[in-house]
Amino acid sequence: MAQTLGLPQLTVSLPKPNSQNRLLARKIIRQWKKKGLGSDGKHKVVNFVPLVHSLSTQKLFAVADDVLLELQSQGFLSGHSTLSTLMLCFADNGFFPQAQSLWDQMLYSSSPPDIHTLSKLFHFYAKTGHFGKICEILAQLNSTSLHLLPEAYSLAVSCFGNWGQLELMESTVEEMVSKGFSVDSATSNAFVRYYSMYGSLREMETAYGRLKSSRHLIDKDGIRAMSLAYLKQRKLYTLGEFLRDVGLARTNVGNLLWNLLLLSYAANFKMKSLQREFLRMMESGFRPDLTTFNVRALAFSRMSLLWDLHLSLEHMNHEKVVPDLVTYGCVVDAYLDKRLGRNLDFALNKMNLDASPVLLTDPFVFEVLGKGDFHSSSEAFLEYKRQKVWTYRKLIAVYVKKQYRRNQIFWNY
Repeated sequence: MAQTLGLPQLTVSLPKPNSQNRLLARKIIRQWKKKGLGSDGKHKVVNFVPLVHSLSTQKLFAVADDVLLELQSQGFLSGHSTLSTLMLCFADNGFFPQAQSLWDQMLYSSSPPDIHTLSKLFHFYAKTGHFGKICEILAQLNSTSLHLLPEAYSLAVSCFGNWGQLELMESTVEEMVSKGFSVDSATSNAFVRYYSMYGSLREMETAYGRLKSSRHLIDKDGIRAMSLAYLKQRKLYTLGEFLRDVGLARTNVGNLLWNLLLLSYAANFKMKSLQREFLRMMESGFRPDLTTFNVRALAFSRMSLLWDLHLSLEHMNHEKVVPDLVTYGCVVDAYLDKRLGRNLDFALNKMNLDASPVLLTDPFVFEVLGKGDFHSSSEAFLEYKRQKVWTYRKLIAVYVKKQYRRNQIFWNY
């Protein structure tokens, strides 16, 4: 009686084996059997997947198909999961003809690959630039596995967009729509994100217009991607218009919209507008978070508005928002720039100097306002001297000492 894998069974035709590889395959199987793997107590049930992973780890891809052939010659039949695993191992390591051969056999069998396997295969093809292979697979699915097509199209759009292949992404969506499939919210938002990353502002805005016309809401990642595109090109007024169009009253994205709006004013140091919108934010029922406070603190610090900075810290304490490295940096830089280092103790007396440094401010802030001197210096210390237990007090002491020495060198010249 033939031994089975307990999985859907496929007949596999692999290349003719190399004699040395076949001998090694037999040795691997003997060792595998000695370990008692694959027995369920009643029948010899073999799960080839762990063995494929083991061969992959040992870089023995050339032997994998010989092991499979040897198992078949001993009466074992290959299962669906076995072939999927072997195919993905081949694709991941650049053995594309072997991967394609296994894909074709599985596709035209009674058990075609599932969407999870297809997603990984698309990823391996995309990262090596084999975008044409993805198009070929879509064409194959169109004639063999229509039930996989909607998800396959969405996966292809993501793959093309993620690697900047905007024309392929566009044509895939057009083909998807022409076949009667609807474009869901996730795919529409992915479209906006990828045009934000790789396209022009006009193309990005066109994609956003199509998203709105489809009555899908732009998601948090889409808002971030479009905002970042505007920020990188200093289109701050246009950013403000976009945020208002999305709707500042939206609550399912937290403070993201308001923080970006405040940042658009802070970037040009429009302090009155910054304060006015901050008050509007509070009146609208939104509570400021760490990023909200740090956007304002950075603007106050760069403008040397020490009293406003002090009031912002008081408000922060009242809202029970814990400061991070950026907050401390705003205070230190503001006072040292005005040569008020002796007053630092007063400025920091209500802050916990013995806490461990953390960085929790949203990174988009640094795209516009950059990092302060204390922030950049501290990150260098934290990165290259990890064995030391740092606190804000220690970082400030080292930084102040460094600034003092630098000033001494300057005046000596």
